[in-house]
Amino acid sequence: MGENPSREGLIDTPKRAERSLRFLTSGYAADVDAVLNNAMFTVDYNEMVIVKDIDFYSLCEHHLLPFFGKCHVAYIPNGRVIGLSKIPRLVDVFARRLQVQERLTNQIASTLLEKIQPLGVAVVTEATHLCMSMRGVEKQNSLAVASAMLGTFREDARTRAEFLELIKKR
Repeated sequence: MGENPSREGLIDTPKRAERSLRFLTSGYAADVDAVLNNAMFTVDYNEMVIVKDIDFYSLCEHHLLPFFGKCHVAYIPNGRVIGLSKIPRLVDVFARRLQVQERLTNQIASTLLEKIQPLGVAVVTEATHLCMSMRGVEKQNSLAVASAMLGTFREDARTRAEFLELIKKR
């Protein structure tokens, strides 16, 4: 690269980079069941539950550059709800891995479907990818959007439209 690895500012960089990468990929070591911690409760409620604007940070598996943005998650309970704080924690589990945005979105949705067995799950991620901003096409204002619609969100256009309307920026 043309740098002097013995320069004062670089001497400890390998150790710092290792610690940073361990944190940024800590999702591999996370146990989803431990993260959810049985925070599922029987409730007579069958309307949409949404947690939106969940900040996330991840690393693109192709370039090891960050991508980051917001995640919006909804589900329609089928007799059970999950503690609201568990949804952002679940997002972090999958974001803290080498990722592509599409897989991240699907992993969040399919895990919620499996763990709480709702009538449906919807996940939308909006992200800025530094591999597109800093290099490659160098488009600083581009935003990638991915969605996963399962159950009633896939089958019922009105339910899907209601969710998409509710997560719109105001």
